[in-house]
Amino acid sequence: MEMQDEIRIEAPRTRVYEALNDPEILKASIPGCEELTKTSDTELEAKVVLKIGPVKAKFGGSVTLDKSQAPGHFSLSGEGNGGVAGFAKGGADVELEEDGDATILRYTAKADVGGKIAQLGNRLISSTSKKLAGKFFENFKNEVEN
Repeated sequence: MEMQDEIRIEAPRTRVYEALNDPEILKASIPGCEELTKTSDTELEAKVVLKIGPVKAKFGGSVTLDKSQAPGHFSLSGEGNGGVAGFAKGGADVELEEDGDATILRYTAKADVGGKIAQLGNRLISSTSKKLAGKFFENFKNEVEN
């Protein structure tokens, strides 16, 4: 499945970029995030509890950042395992465009799930994914602007 959207954040691009690399801000922004640890300049480890329909699972996973085109563009990829619930893997391309004193953050994300979660059906997974992405960016915007 693929998702894309954009959000306007009332902060300069450098501040938004720094926030996207700040484990504390990301932890506060990710729905259900219990732990987020920076293991290197480009790698993070996370523990997240998610509920998708009737399935609630704790996922452990890793995220790798590609900052080669930063701060205007960067991408990330990751995968997580939720034990018997299944797995999730995916990535996102992020663009940060200056707009006066604000920043337009655009993203295109792709995700793939397997195991018990995949049996729930594409519509439920798709709607839950969009809801989680929306919640993340709403939380992230609040963290950066405050």
